[in-house]
Amino acid sequence: MTKSDLIERLCQVEKLPKGRAELLVNTIFEAMEQSLSKGERIEIRGFGSFEIREYRSYEGRNPRTGNAVSVKPKRLPFFKVGKELKERVNAGLQREIAHAAGSNGVSNGVAPAPAAGSTTQSVTPAKEPTGDGRRG
Repeated sequence: MTKSDLIERLCQVEKLPKGRAELLVNTIFEAMEQSLSKGERIEIRGFGSFEIREYRSYEGRNPRTGNAVSVKPKRLPFFKVGKELKERVNAGLQREIAHAAGSNGVSNGVAPAPAAGSTTQSVTPAKEPTGDGRRG
């Protein structure tokens, strides 16, 4: 979804003129940008939060030449998804899986047993990051 898509959606749902919807979307994004540039945290309950993470300078490498490059310190915005949004996204995935299973002739939500002599593979979902960059 793009910014233009958001504006179009706002026009449709709220029956607003395009110029007014564009002004509203721009105002929200500008307010968020100003808050983040001041180092403030933004929390939208049920959606997630934005904060600034600061990174120290370090010596990196140019991948093309292999030469050492000095990387300056920087501040970057970081988004952390909220619990409710995560649950809604996962519920949407479950609906898609159920819909796909239903269109494949599986009506009871249980996949058919594999044919005799066939091998099956078990897929283990990846663990979520622990917050320190490692998977827990």
